[in-house]
Amino acid sequence: MKKSAKICFICVICVLSLPHFQGSLYAQHNALDTTKVYEIKEVAITTTLHNEIIPSQKLSAEELHRLSSHSVADAIRYFSGIQIKDFGGIGGLKTVDIRSMGTNHVGVFYDGIQLGNAQNGQIDLGKFSLDNIEEITLYNGQKSEIFQSAKDFGFSGNIYLKTKRPTFEKDKKFNVRAIFRTGSFGLANPSMVWEQKITKTLSSSINAEYTYATGKYRFRYRRVLPDGTTAYDTTAVRQNGDIQAVRVEGGLFGNAKKLLWNAKIYFYNSERGIPGAILNNVWKNAQRQWDRNFFTQASIVAPIHPRYTLQAHFKYANDYMRYLNPDTTLLYIDNNFTQQEIYSSLSQKVNILKNWEIALSTDFQWNSLQANLKNFAQPDRYSTLVALATAYHFWRIKMQASLLGTFINDKRNQTGSMMLPENIASSSQKRFSPAVFISYKPIKKEEFHIRTFYKRAFRMPTFNDLYYTDIGNIALKPELATQYNVGLQYTKIFKKGIIEMLMLKTDLYYNEIKDKIIAVPKGSNQFRWMMMNIGLVKIKGVDAVAQLDWKFPYDIRLKTIFNYTFQKAQDFSDPKDNDPYSGTYGGQIAYIPWHNGSFTLNFSIKTYELNYCFIYVGERYHNSSNIRENYEQPWYTHDISLGKEFRFKKWNFKISAEINNILNQQYEVVLNYPMPGTNFKIVLRFEI
Repeated sequence: MKKSAKICFICVICVLSLPHFQGSLYAQHNALDTTKVYEIKEVAITTTLHNEIIPSQKLSAEELHRLSSHSVADAIRYFSGIQIKDFGGIGGLKTVDIRSMGTNHVGVFYDGIQLGNAQNGQIDLGKFSLDNIEEITLYNGQKSEIFQSAKDFGFSGNIYLKTKRPTFEKDKKFNVRAIFRTGSFGLANPSMVWEQKITKTLSSSINAEYTYATGKYRFRYRRVLPDGTTAYDTTAVRQNGDIQAVRVEGGLFGNAKKLLWNAKIYFYNSERGIPGAILNNVWKNAQRQWDRNFFTQASIVAPIHPRYTLQAHFKYANDYMRYLNPDTTLLYIDNNFTQQEIYSSLSQKVNILKNWEIALSTDFQWNSLQANLKNFAQPDRYSTLVALATAYHFWRIKMQASLLGTFINDKRNQTGSMMLPENIASSSQKRFSPAVFISYKPIKKEEFHIRTFYKRAFRMPTFNDLYYTDIGNIALKPELATQYNVGLQYTKIFKKGIIEMLMLKTDLYYNEIKDKIIAVPKGSNQFRWMMMNIGLVKIKGVDAVAQLDWKFPYDIRLKTIFNYTFQKAQDFSDPKDNDPYSGTYGGQIAYIPWHNGSFTLNFSIKTYELNYCFIYVGERYHNSSNIRENYEQPWYTHDISLGKEFRFKKWNFKISAEINNILNQQYEVVLNYPMPGTNFKIVLRFEI
């Protein structure tokens, strides 16, 4: 029976993959004179009011420039439902979590192709600059589009980083943008973008950036004991947080004969200090980390027929990381890891009717990891993903459904002396993940929408989870995630008066993570750990967004955005662990606040611009045992920036000054990793 089901599944895929449609391919061009060449003027697309069945949160390039943000991680702090783990400073590791699902349940896509890390699943968003980013978009569930790679269907939430595609004014052959940042932490950060129009249908872009910072900043460190007495209260300077990094990115962009394509090459190289946690009066650490990331990728979209469109992606990546801990009083470590990835994707979309479309996507990915660890498995992973999706709308209802099949096979190239259970050469996993999304517009003339979705997803254990020497566990099962969401959204465009636009949006959700992978001690030995599937997390939450845009006389504009999130994310892993003084059962999971939010204000008058940002993170615990010893106080920051634009002939200039954490709030995002107090930045921008 199982064999027959597999054969039927493959047959369906094969049939849907054949674009055999009747009719002429060029019927739509009958009215054109084929002896002439028609030139289509370039169009720069900005923003459109579009009802997505799965609503998104977006930040455009213009908004990104206004925010006090150095990297992608800094920018997405302003989205609702987001938790950022920030280990401090410009060079500190920064990862993102959506609705407490876990970092590995978040897909990060760069120009439509996933940024991967098979070793530990962590994507350091601090590595990605905003200088060449056109838009950052966040989706809960999945993107509001069925014509996408199978990878896009596989995560509980997705972040899309879209880089700028060159556009040129009439008779202009090139664009140049140069930016220089300086300020606190010894920061020196020049970057430049050169866009060149090669032909009418071909253009190129190259972007280079250098970052240097000492990473030093003063902080106050204070600890109060459970009885209310002060254990210590001191001021110090954060050490070993320096970074030197180079990023170079180049791309080719084509648009000819209905084909839209691009090819990109990316290189990042850095050396950074790891300041480490402040423990036992140790204020300075000596750990270092070297990263080298390289990838090349290409995408093409081809409308083969009015009813049939083809899309293909390809990527090769090579990542190297070295970690050094020279402190022999603890444990000398000098580890290096090399990852390789080959990825290909083919997506096909068929418009069956005007209001009904079907898409089929097939992805293949190979990952390998090599390390200098003793008895390391040196694994290879072969992943095949097949997604079948459909979208249908009638009356004022939109529906979207998908089914993702994931087939993974791991091969271990060294097994002879591994201290792992079930010492075999290979293992496999297969999972099917369904999703259903519905949106309803109850009032025809009003942009008011009710929506709901259900989705199941899973995350495969990483190479570290499975194979890290003496810690990994090859018997691990994937984490299973289930999402339920109900939401409302109202948007109103005002044609008269000082108010331009009002948008209100709220979502109620329930998420559940089963077989959560956590580290547990081996027996009674607290220094030896193993990865296990014993976790269960239940998450209830509310996201709310309100935006109001104003337009006053004399070219005065005002935009205000308010984001709020409430989450109750509880650990139900072990019912026996319910001791009122140390138990974790039913406790709020680590670092998830009950309340957090942000408020941003943008005020502009002609060539002047003033921006204010407020971020609040409420009380939380650094352990699922919600006792006083694990309590973390709320923190908040106020950031402000002032900018002025100048124009001289064909040159555009902008200078802005930023002051972050104006009130010098002393806080930690992660326990024992103090964050900077008041700091400043000056940004010079030049365009031609």
